[in-house]
Order: sequence, then C-alpha cells, then structure tokens
Amino acid sequence: MSVRAWTLSIEDRSRLIKAAFEAKEGSYSPYSKFPVGAALLASDGTIIKGANIENASYGGTICAERTAIVKAASEGIRSFIGLAVVTNVNSAISPCGICRQVIREFCALDMPVLLVPGDYPQKLEEGQEQKPGYTEGGVKETMLDELLPDSFGPEHLELPRRS
Repeated sequence: MSVRAWTLSIEDRSRLIKAAFEAKEGSYSPYSKFPVGAALLASDGTIIKGANIENASYGGTICAERTAIVKAASEGIRSFIGLAVVTNVNSAISPCGICRQVIREFCALDMPVLLVPGDYPQKLEEGQEQKPGYTEGGVKETMLDELLPDSFGPEHLELPRRS
C-alpha cells in the first residue's frame, strides 16, 4: 500500500459518513434486505445522497452510488472530492463493478472512498490494533484507483488510433 495524504478534513469525513447513514434510510430494498446509502462530497462542499432502489425485475435495480452520481450529474454537479458508502453489514462493503465504472466517469482516481461498516463506530477491544487500511470506527479508507485498478475512462477515448 502506498503512502498518501488524505484530502478530506475530519469535519468533511464526519459529514460524509453521517449523510451516508441518512441516505441508507431512504433505501427501497424489499428483496435483498440489503439497504445501501452513499454520500458524495462535491468540490463546492455540497453533499449529494443516494440510496439503492430495488425492482422486482432485478435488472431495474439501481445502486446507491449510482443514484447519488445521477442526482448530482443531472443537476450539473460533476466534480467530487469524496465518497462514503454504508450498508447494514457490520464490515466495510465495496461498491459493485458497475458502480465503480460510473464513479470512474466523474471522479479522480485518487479520490478518497470511505467504506463504512453498518455498526459504525466500531470500538477496538483492549489490546486490539486497527487493521491496516482502516481508521477510527472501522472505516476502510481507500481510493477509486485501488477499487478499479487499470481502469478505462473518458480520456482513453481521445487516444490516437490506427485508421
């Protein structure tokens, strides 16, 4: 794992986590019983929330991360500096592959992504050490580039081609 400086302040990190939990409350997940909330932090400080919305025709289901991005992009917000994702599972759960690719369309590869356990904040037992890559409360802090290595993005469409 490489060393890096996080661009999110403690305050922004807390706001994102709180907003992701609030978003999860709006989930419509009667089939999977797997509510997910996502919160995107725009570069202007705005937080956009999204929840997963399921459909009896499973292909019609939309994930929380994509809900948040679609809401933001449709309102003209297309610059983000952080993302938090939370479920009802008591460990950090990562966005699915489709969400990772949609996030890639709008977010920098080094953007912080907070994967928040459902029982946040988790407490360490006496003598227990925090797992590598995890921070206070059991949050896994990663980046889009780590979630989607060797990714394909909009800039690749402009590369020279053979005729």
